[in-house]
Amino acid sequence: MPWDGTDLRVTRLSDGETWTVRGGADESVLSPCWKDDSRLYLVSDASGWWNLYEIGLRGEGARALCPADEEFTLPPWRLGGMPYAVLGDGRLAVLHGRGDLRLGLLDPARGTLTDLETPCTGWDAALTADGSAVTGIGYAATTPRSVVTVDTATGAHERLTGDSAALPDPAYLPVPRAVLVGGDVHAYLYPPHAEAAGDGPSPYVIFVHGGPTAHADTGLDLEKAFLTSRGIGVLDVNYGGSTGYGRAYRDRLKGQWGLVDVADTVAAAEWLAAEGLADPGKIAVRGGSAGGWTVMAACCRSDVFAGGVSYYGVSALGPLNAHTHDFESRYVEWLVGPEDPEVYAGREPLALVDGVTCPMLLLQGLDDPVVPPQQSTAFSDALSERGVPCTYLAFEGESHGFRRTETRVAALAAELAFYQQLFA
Repeated sequence: MPWDGTDLRVTRLSDGETWTVRGGADESVLSPCWKDDSRLYLVSDASGWWNLYEIGLRGEGARALCPADEEFTLPPWRLGGMPYAVLGDGRLAVLHGRGDLRLGLLDPARGTLTDLETPCTGWDAALTADGSAVTGIGYAATTPRSVVTVDTATGAHERLTGDSAALPDPAYLPVPRAVLVGGDVHAYLYPPHAEAAGDGPSPYVIFVHGGPTAHADTGLDLEKAFLTSRGIGVLDVNYGGSTGYGRAYRDRLKGQWGLVDVADTVAAAEWLAAEGLADPGKIAVRGGSAGGWTVMAACCRSDVFAGGVSYYGVSALGPLNAHTHDFESRYVEWLVGPEDPEVYAGREPLALVDGVTCPMLLLQGLDDPVVPPQQSTAFSDALSERGVPCTYLAFEGESHGFRRTETRVAALAAELAFYQQLFA
């Protein structure tokens, strides 16, 4: 995958000569941009963090512009984004940080980095510049993702998209805080709304993001607000393998999918109980796609959860290898290893289903080409055969990620009813 190893190559159009500037199997080189006709800017994780470099066309004179134990980009799940932009005066508008990325100005000659003051707590890796103006997609916990333009000369900023008037009362939008679980697992804590929370520890739902090499950010999420406003807290876990915290943290998942992600999710539940935040008997777990895999695997391997909710989750590796899209066609080899029935049987939830003792809710789109419905139905059938309570809800016309408003309303209503039964 591009966050594991890439080569940066240059082709001279006059004669077709092509050569590698930088990269390899253990270095992720991303987002090249011409500085002039003899040098390039790029992002590389050679230091263990995605930092910005300047380099000659033959790989000579590589120079880190601002060495830091921070990320200057996000993983390229989509083409076309740039995590930095060249301003008219030669400075760079850059994104940097751990977890969420902040917007700053980098002077490549001096190596100085100054953050810009904006209402955004984080930015997607997609910037463009025109003179002294930089435009990107910013977010915060109480405002929607929006196209935002910042004048770097004056500091003035303008939000060009996003309708805050359509949002609920801001008092019901939870503001997260970053926490460390067990000293080394990153997560964001969203406490339940004070008026909805009862006395004593609250029920909690642990959110598990997909990817699995993606990450949870602190952008506005009305699904979290839907729960916290009803007295249910949320802990959004960036388990080992998540991006945003350096290469070593990403590489924790190499060959360990179904183990490290599960251990970190279970540790998150135990942390909530140990801190007195959650009622230990009222902690559920939910996730979609690869997050659904972790939900099912965690329920197979642990009894700390009162219940699990999987949205179009992966239950078996063989079918995933056979049906997944081209971009991730070899991803499982990195996450688990080459196809081996014995190894796969030790990881995949469908083979470990006898370990599940808690109720589960499985939600699935019937037109999903990435994780076909058979992944959910096989797991549901196996639970039913063992007498474990399981509800399977299928939605016509939905793919990998629900799009229709009526589907999302129905799914959230079913999920809330499921938690209300668990936490009664």
